Amino acid sequence: MQVTLLKPREALSYQPLPLYSSSVPAGFPSPADDYIEDSLDLNEYLIKHPSSTFFARASGLSMVNAGIMDNALLVVDRSIDPQHEDIVIAAVDGELTCKILDKQASVLRAANISFAPIPISEETDCIIQGVVTHVINKLCTRS
Repeated sequence: MQVTLLKPREALSYQPLPLYSSSVPAGFPSPADDYIEDSLDLNEYLIKHPSSTFFARASGLSMVNAGIMDNALLVVDRSIDPQHEDIVIAAVDGELTCKILDKQASVLRAANISFAPIPISEETDCIIQGVVTHVINKLCTRS
């Protein structure tokens, strides 16, 4: 899965949107659940460390089994220390990729078994750019 970096905005804008107090069932909605609990600002929800966060656009199918679809928007935090099994953005030999960090096997692993793992060793030029904290997949193609 290749990754394209997106430029962050100079300043985050505050844009609160309604947050409903009840969870949304995947079945039939209840007419009694019309209560707005609060407002939600996506910048505040998605970005915990603004100065260390960037966005990236995923391309490819290697991470679909982790919920990262082709053309997904990734929220990446550079301030988080990458741990075993984290989904990370890594620069491998100068090319960005989105993979699962497997510290035990010393590889970057795809979530799709059709893709081979990328070995990490002293000889590999691999720099972890950040940990993926959120993924945004577009569901409606008309918008």
